[in-house]
Amino acid sequence: MKCAKLVGPKQFEITEIKDPEKEAGKSLIEITKTGICGSDLHYFEIGEPSGLVMGHEFCGRIIFNGGRDDLKVGDRVTALPISPCGHCEACLTGNPQYCLETWNKAIGLSTDNPGGLTTKINVRNDMIFKVPDSVSDEEAAMVEPTAVGLHAIHLADIKVGDKVLVIGSGIIGLVSAMFAKMEGASYVAVSEVNEARAKKAVELGVADEYILANDKFNETVQSKVGLGFDKVIECCGNSAAVSSSISAVKPGGHIILVGVSMTPITIPSILAVMHEVTITGAIAYTKEEFKTCIDLMANKQIDVLKFLSKVVPLSETQNSYDELISGTSDSIKIIVNPNK
Repeated sequence: MKCAKLVGPKQFEITEIKDPEKEAGKSLIEITKTGICGSDLHYFEIGEPSGLVMGHEFCGRIIFNGGRDDLKVGDRVTALPISPCGHCEACLTGNPQYCLETWNKAIGLSTDNPGGLTTKINVRNDMIFKVPDSVSDEEAAMVEPTAVGLHAIHLADIKVGDKVLVIGSGIIGLVSAMFAKMEGASYVAVSEVNEARAKKAVELGVADEYILANDKFNETVQSKVGLGFDKVIECCGNSAAVSSSISAVKPGGHIILVGVSMTPITIPSILAVMHEVTITGAIAYTKEEFKTCIDLMANKQIDVLKFLSKVVPLSETQNSYDELISGTSDSIKIIVNPNK
């Protein structure tokens, strides 16, 4: 079967890999749609691990149910891509994102388990959720990043009237801004280096204003919110973004770090100390949050399709990744159809 395989820094190869075999306890899924995630872009830029078939945001149809009786051939499904052990304290308390085994064999994040940039994959039955008829394939492929944003907002514990800054206007940043509004934030701003993307946040109605990440950033923040924002959701992961978070949050404020850096970063820790800033890391989501996002989509309480920029065939994987790291495109979410 065809796949887009990572073969070097910023380089994909469209090639063939062996079809997955049927396994007990796993469902064989024919992929219909796969999202490109911001974390995928990190792997793309460094080119490691070589041979990785990415795609941990996906929707598909059941080909073989691996013994899970409530799943029938043809059922539309999505799934948590993680690989928790299921029996440690983290798993038993509903927090599989903390499990030490969660990422070891994660779909699309490990070379052992190809992701949705191919046509068929095996997925653990305990991670699979059925997709309601009222949720499109494209929406289902966006459940995973939506759940990341929901988890971040839960950790931020936003109160009615809070002023919130979201740094980074990719899909997770914009979903976070959307949920911040739903939680009652009175003012939501998005910060970006890419003005085209920043403007999108306001146009789509999830942010009140955008603040460009330039040499006037601190001055602009002060003019908008005085001492700073009550909560900052950081969705980039680099030194500049985290440092901006610390300078933009008010004394005693709360920063949620959602962005991931593959290398160590430097931050102005003295400012965090002097202002008694709380910094909380956010990784993935709980299983309940994942399900909640499906329910919100099914009940039309959230609209994530407005973040969808385009759907492309597998052959356009390289061009799509190049576009998303260009720093000039206003595309937010690009979805790949591996069957075209």
